[in-house]
Amino acid sequence: MPRHPTADDDGTERTATDQALADALGIDLGQESPDTDELQSLIAQLDDEVSPPVSSVLELLVATIDDLQERVNELEKDLEQTHDVATTAVGDAATNEQRLEDLEAQQEATHDVAKSAIAKAQQLDAETDHQEDAEQLPDGTEPSSSPLDFFANCRQSKVKTMFVERANRQNTYRAISVAKRWPEFATKRTDGSGVFMTKADVQTALTAELGKEPHRQTIKRVWEKLVEIGGDDIVEKTRQVGREQTKTELLAMDMDTAEGLLEKRYIGLDLLESSDHKATTGGVTPVVVESAP
Repeated sequence: MPRHPTADDDGTERTATDQALADALGIDLGQESPDTDELQSLIAQLDDEVSPPVSSVLELLVATIDDLQERVNELEKDLEQTHDVATTAVGDAATNEQRLEDLEAQQEATHDVAKSAIAKAQQLDAETDHQEDAEQLPDGTEPSSSPLDFFANCRQSKVKTMFVERANRQNTYRAISVAKRWPEFATKRTDGSGVFMTKADVQTALTAELGKEPHRQTIKRVWEKLVEIGGDDIVEKTRQVGREQTKTELLAMDMDTAEGLLEKRYIGLDLLESSDHKATTGGVTPVVVESAP
């Protein structure tokens, strides 16, 4: 039976034809594309050896190769320019983001300095309170309602120095930090009256604060410290949705108390300067508690 040509045969024939043409022109197909000027020179040399139609086809092919090569060069140039633009845009975005963060940090620092200056001036004019172990606050500054509220509103770098560096009471400082991060990790009540945190919430907040998963004992001790320094501001509760569900322990705060932890009321008053020893050893802290009506 006669054998029908296959796709492989066609490919072989095309390869042979290409190779024959390359041999006639003195071109090595394994090398990079030759310069079109060289091809034109070769065609001129073959002018007497090939027929005019073949010569015309060869000249057309050379012209086409030249156009394609020019187009490839243009595309490569466009690609390089696009890459440069993209790289510059990414770099500018990163720079702008860093500048924005720096400006926000600078603005917060400036706000603290201004607030500190005003507080110091008011403190100089304030009269001494009649309560023992308490300090009179400047006019307009609300008194604290618990040790947690007091420490949360002082400059946190000083609180950290007092509890962590001087007294090695890290869990007390962690409890204050966790309480201040309630907007991120606590659950708001549906009526907006307050917030609460479960032990799972405390664990998540500690993970964010420490940068690693806290030990179970650390979670327990921070929970206990929150109850201890929270006073009447933090209420320990249990919740059970159904009879079959295990009771869940909660630490609850009303919304006014929670928002009060973020006010920075005592920054600049230096209330920790003369009381850090009492605070870290469990003695009386300079907490000014409003008297009950």
